[in-house]
Amino acid sequence: MLKQVRFSPAALVMTLTVLFLPAWAGDETKVTTAYDLVYSAMGDTQLKLDLARPSEGDGPFPAVAVIHGGAWRSGNKDSNRRLLSDFASRGYVAISPQYRFCPKDVFPAQVHDVKAAVRWLRSNAKEYKVDADHIGAVGFSAGGHLSLMLGVTGPEDGLEGEISADAPSSRVQAVVNYFGPTDLNASDIPKVSRPLVKDFLGVTPWENPDAAAKASPLTFVTKDDPPILTFQGTKDPLVPYTQALKLADALSNVGVPGRVEILVGAGHGWQGDDLKRTFDETYAFFDKYLKPSKP
Repeated sequence: MLKQVRFSPAALVMTLTVLFLPAWAGDETKVTTAYDLVYSAMGDTQLKLDLARPSEGDGPFPAVAVIHGGAWRSGNKDSNRRLLSDFASRGYVAISPQYRFCPKDVFPAQVHDVKAAVRWLRSNAKEYKVDADHIGAVGFSAGGHLSLMLGVTGPEDGLEGEISADAPSSRVQAVVNYFGPTDLNASDIPKVSRPLVKDFLGVTPWENPDAAAKASPLTFVTKDDPPILTFQGTKDPLVPYTQALKLADALSNVGVPGRVEILVGAGHGWQGDDLKRTFDETYAFFDKYLKPSKP
């Protein structure tokens, strides 16, 4: 008799394939890295980020924040180090910030943290040769959600955290979202994901729909938002593709440039040719919107 194995929602997140990148084959002499840089402190907790940048050239270079996934409760910035080097080899300063996890720290702690990382990047633009006017964000799953929040929210939305009056902006100028949720109040959130959303919010959406709305990128979409590119699989067990379609409708209604690409049959991540193609499209998207045309 076979024993049925049941996975908790958190275990399912950890066992699902997201994105596995091949070993980087670039020239290490053209990339400078700095790991575990402190970008913010919350009480006794130091928040750190990893950074990679071109070794050659005077810049300033456009920048990209690469945000890991893990249902807002797990994951590690270290997993993005290969991707940071890829961006640096293509002429970007790239960072990957660690952020606080739920259920110990609930929303909006994670949004506060990634915004603090972008402000740190602007505050240190001279040292790292960053073009502070051209910063993007890319993220995966929960990191995709946080990347969207960087793109669609501003100071007027009350999600900046405690900052000084002269703090630099946390807004980004382009976003790439890999299968991140867009509407936490929606009825299409699958049963397996509902405990994850509850842990992130600290409450269920039906108990506090206002909190779920404030944590949803869809709430904040306006015509002033930066270009957004989203990739989403039709067989994702955690984030239904209808979440991406809602985002596509919202962006279309207000005229925000970009697109939503639906990968038929893909789950919560993909590999092989689809992986290469979507990353090639990601680099091209950032090149279009973050690298100013030379006169």
